[in-house]
Amino acid sequence: MTTFNEMTEEVLLNLEGFTLRQDRTTYLTSSINSADLSLALANGENIGKGVVEIDEELIHLDSVDRTDRSAVISPFGRGYRGTTAASHDTNAKVTFAPSFPRLAVKRAINDTLRSVYPSLYGVANTTFTYSASRTTYSLPADAETVLFVSWEAVGPSLEWIPLRRWRHDPMANTSEFATGNTLSVGEAISPGRTVQVTYAKTPTALSSNADVFTTVTGLEESSRDVIVYGAAYRLASFIDPGRLAFTAPEADANSETRPFGTGTSTSRYLYSLYNQRLLEEAARLNGKYPVRVHYV
Repeated sequence: MTTFNEMTEEVLLNLEGFTLRQDRTTYLTSSINSADLSLALANGENIGKGVVEIDEELIHLDSVDRTDRSAVISPFGRGYRGTTAASHDTNAKVTFAPSFPRLAVKRAINDTLRSVYPSLYGVANTTFTYSASRTTYSLPADAETVLFVSWEAVGPSLEWIPLRRWRHDPMANTSEFATGNTLSVGEAISPGRTVQVTYAKTPTALSSNADVFTTVTGLEESSRDVIVYGAAYRLASFIDPGRLAFTAPEADANSETRPFGTGTSTSRYLYSLYNQRLLEEAARLNGKYPVRVHYV
């Protein structure tokens, strides 16, 4: 199963291209804690002042010494640009001026996850025991849309009979129902039987590197590439601002060889791939969970 870390690497691979254009990298020769203001590095040829990335922290280096392969961190350099200062182990990868910081990639993945609903949704189940004296029952807070309701038949048949009369209320009174989400049953069921509700929910954002895509988000594995394309087009759209020509002659020359707008073209292409796969996956999901006719 695909993890959050593997998805992050896939987005980076797609953005860098399969020619594997690589940022300059080295690694730490000794560990650092979240307050340290110096680094010991393995390679003196690759190091330079400016922004580096270690794990998911951005750090601003004030000066470097290529002879003894060390670097001094600026007083404001830890947790640079909204990242979190953290401890880093020996041999941790150090990337100089990363084209796409991992934190930005992860944010783009989660932004895409939050945006695909209601085209794509997670599917979950909940159950309750039916009581003859009661019509309304609490649903989990994450139940956005009820897809199907059935109840367990009496006897050894093991049949689950579809309910035809029910009403979903996502704005129920919270003093009576803590989740504010309820289902009202409108037909007679044998008392004491189990009722199962299948519902759609908004995909859950990923947080830890080890988070499994299907387990945490609720989406199926087949939709993984939809999220990857969505994150890639979001990040590619910000390539062009870095190519804007300012006043330096070098900037003008760079603008001629890599004209402004190429990043936007790449973003549009990735966006078209994202939209195509989103429509395909939505059609597949709707075919698997078709709209059920019911009465309210």
